[in-house]
Amino acid sequence: MASRDRVRFNIGGQLFETTSTTLANAGRESMLGALLDESWNPGQPEYFIDRNPACFSTLLDLLRTGALHIPSNVPEKLLYREALYYGLLDHVRGAKWGPFDGNTLRLADSVPGRAPGDGTAIRGAPDGGCCVAHGSVVHVYNWMLEERRPISLDYQQVNDVGYIDANSIVITARERLGKGDGGMAVFSAATGELRHRFRVEHGRQPKSFTAGALSLAGLDDHRIFSSCKGRLNEYGIGVWDHNTGQQVDFFYEHPGCSLGDADKLQWLPSKNCLMVATLFPRTDNCFIGLLDLRDKSIPWCWSDAGITMNLEDKRVLHAIAMEDGHSICVINQYDDLGFIDLRAGNTNSAGTGVRWSSRSKLMNQKAPYEESCYPKLATHNGQLFSCMNDSISVFSGSEHVLTSTLRRSYGGSICDFSIGGDRLFALHNEENVFDVWDSPPCPII
Repeated sequence: MASRDRVRFNIGGQLFETTSTTLANAGRESMLGALLDESWNPGQPEYFIDRNPACFSTLLDLLRTGALHIPSNVPEKLLYREALYYGLLDHVRGAKWGPFDGNTLRLADSVPGRAPGDGTAIRGAPDGGCCVAHGSVVHVYNWMLEERRPISLDYQQVNDVGYIDANSIVITARERLGKGDGGMAVFSAATGELRHRFRVEHGRQPKSFTAGALSLAGLDDHRIFSSCKGRLNEYGIGVWDHNTGQQVDFFYEHPGCSLGDADKLQWLPSKNCLMVATLFPRTDNCFIGLLDLRDKSIPWCWSDAGITMNLEDKRVLHAIAMEDGHSICVINQYDDLGFIDLRAGNTNSAGTGVRWSSRSKLMNQKAPYEESCYPKLATHNGQLFSCMNDSISVFSGSEHVLTSTLRRSYGGSICDFSIGGDRLFALHNEENVFDVWDSPPCPII
């Protein structure tokens, strides 16, 4: 029994002996786990693999203990390459950082930017990589934070960017006057190659347009949404199938709601509706609504139209629907959080219905001579995140209590941040640098 459980390897001339129990930890989808399948490779006394023995030793120890210890003589990128060969890359990633928790985040890395000018957006990838939009260029990084081939849009201004999956990036762009370009397209994250463009058709005629804010419906729903502005009257929200690139619907904006200028789109599965937010300062008045694409209706909306505003009044600068689907969180220029209850019916009379909280005021003090950026919001695993100036606040629990603050010493204000692949990415405006925050791996007991 004991001898049958043992497995011997000759890796680049160096002998290793382990057990089938250890190899089973690699999983059946990996190369090492597949060796246990007798129908694939029955009963070899020894397996010869012409690869790096030092890396194999480190990976074998990872399977034995669940902990990753990289010797000083083993370059990390060489180890990652070998882990990819053996099908153990997910094990390595899982050992480098743990499940995402805003209260345990640590600064893992800071990556200097390569492009002049302020960044437009940063988006986290499902595998722990990210992309950064600067002007007409999107810089793409894999999970090891190695820069891949950038995506250039030939001087078209990037408005928004997002990941369909770890291998596909969708980009929206502004139409240039007289050029007939702009719109939206999907590119390869690995090579930057154009895969397909999304087109808007009205009366079966293709139209040039500016695509703005993006939202994806989810893993099992292939729809992708974007705000659209055409040259004539094609203002509204476009809907496409991101696998085929075909337009499947278009929601024309209703009077009093500027859908084509939307700053934020978010699909709400529990409501089967799309949240659309058009916010100050893009427009003088703020509008937040839920769009039901099935009957082209707006069953719920909120607006501050009709209120006389002065410079000291609170203005909604960003919005996000909470994960429970019952409320929308908004933030103003003072970093106050507000909540709008979706169960209360329409609250569009003179901007009423916002329950403001000033708890976050205590955490964000602007440094002297620091350029301000508009605040942003995000939610993840029941936690709420807001960025203001050079820090990100983390709120936890049903009462959204402030529990943590993320801040570092240089780079200036945070102009955008994103969560993906169990990492948080924060883009600074002054140095074009982005920070990578992750949680430590779970302790080995």
